[in-house]
Amino acid sequence: MKRRHFIQACALSLAAASRAQAQDRVIRIVVPFAPGGSADLIPRLIAAALAERLGQSVIVENRPGAGGAVGALHVSRAAPDGLTLGVATVSTHAIQPAVSARPGYQPLRDFSPISNLADVPNIVSINPRLPAANLVEFVALARRKDGDLMFGSPGVGSLGHMMGELLAQTTGARLRHVPYRGAGPALQDAIAGHVDVLCDNLPASLPHVLGGRLRALAVAWPGRVAQLPDVPTFAEAGIAALNDPAWFGLVGPAGMPPALVAALQEAVMAALERPEVAARIVELGAVPRANAPEEFARQIGAELGKWRSVAKRANISLEA
Repeated sequence: MKRRHFIQACALSLAAASRAQAQDRVIRIVVPFAPGGSADLIPRLIAAALAERLGQSVIVENRPGAGGAVGALHVSRAAPDGLTLGVATVSTHAIQPAVSARPGYQPLRDFSPISNLADVPNIVSINPRLPAANLVEFVALARRKDGDLMFGSPGVGSLGHMMGELLAQTTGARLRHVPYRGAGPALQDAIAGHVDVLCDNLPASLPHVLGGRLRALAVAWPGRVAQLPDVPTFAEAGIAALNDPAWFGLVGPAGMPPALVAALQEAVMAALERPEVAARIVELGAVPRANAPEEFARQIGAELGKWRSVAKRANISLEA
């Protein structure tokens, strides 16, 4: 009898220890970019809210490199147990697979889409010394210059690069691409007039537009943004193909159990509904937006098809 009680006590102790160990396991959200940008700050807000809701530690781990492909590849190779998640962006899950011959992963096959997190407007702006007051005048000027006007981007295969190529393809205005090592140098050279045009996320360019150092031509957003009520959307300007905003979402490795994906998606929705989280995301120049895993998968697929077409027409190809 004493022996049976002893075994039962040991079993109960082991079960309790197992539960405690499970609770102590850390969820890592891999950000495939360096610290400091929207792709890093928004997941950190979500991580804190998820930790509180799930009762587990949630940390953010930066793994930058190759336009986000390094971090995305790491997530794709992780165990599908929900402990390794990743931030998916237009760059990691649409542009890099579109321009790279060997990114090392397939954006839909190798991931479990969980939810979109936030959308960010894009903007095309020019140096104010250019004699163009709006997008129509700029396109006419670019056609006359026939390749003399230059647009800067954070690098070959970046979102800024691909937006510039799509702008040229849809308007027939030939523009010369000048790649930089990051968004900051491209922005500074656009302000200085070393390049004529810049395609960028709105939060980075907005202070310079408001300060008169850049002239906004159009924004990629469903409607006009509150900070720039006089600037038309690309759809209003007749270039609907450029009117899609940038986005940040959450994915896991392929093969995650549907119940686990659903639980994480519900936790994301609850986190984005918290007033302090939503308000901080808006302060960063983004808009919180969750969706269902199936909808997020369709969103990724649509972006991938779009940028593959742009890359093919512009003959853009990278070796990863």
